[in-house]
Amino acid sequence: MVLSVLAGLCLAATLAMFATGLSDLRQMLATKSVENIQFLPFLTTDANNLSWLGYGCLKGDGTVITVNAIGAALQTLYILVYLYYSPAKRPVLLQVLLLLAVVVTGCGYFTILVDTGTRLTHLGLFCSVFTISMYLSPLADLAKVIRSKSTRCLSFPLTVTTLVASSSWTLYGLQLHDPYITVPNVPGIVTSLVRFWLFQRYRPEQDKLYSPLPA
Repeated sequence: MVLSVLAGLCLAATLAMFATGLSDLRQMLATKSVENIQFLPFLTTDANNLSWLGYGCLKGDGTVITVNAIGAALQTLYILVYLYYSPAKRPVLLQVLLLLAVVVTGCGYFTILVDTGTRLTHLGLFCSVFTISMYLSPLADLAKVIRSKSTRCLSFPLTVTTLVASSSWTLYGLQLHDPYITVPNVPGIVTSLVRFWLFQRYRPEQDKLYSPLPA
């Protein structure tokens, strides 16, 4: 019963977190431009989803499979739309091809070179490290917030959904006694709490105090 509730919460919270990218999708479709849209998060999240999808299939976990299959589909959609509207298609396409090469190489490595008995452990470790690095990567943005005393570069909806999703997956991993699910989501909780503190410390209305004076 508890596991089913946590699985549903993981599914809902993570899909809500992925859906925050829909604002970028709407902006690209409305403006027919990729200006002010970052491409790298789409790419790295897609790679992360594909890695966890493999882990879920190997483990036979329906929740992990469902969440990451939908996430990979959404991120792939964002990537294709970005590629379509990007004026510099060559570097974007090269990054996409690099992602595909990494995925194919990873599949080959875990399928052919890794022993069946340790395959789940190796893949779980890889997924954990990848997820932790993704959660820690926005630290530069947090430092920027502190320097500028402005939270304009942070997304409040994304912070909320990340906290709920990370907390849900941590509890889900604890329920399954799976450290590869539990451990990498702890940094997500920590960074989300830090972001909430920054939102409280530097409220959006305070941004006006640090806006440049008109000439």
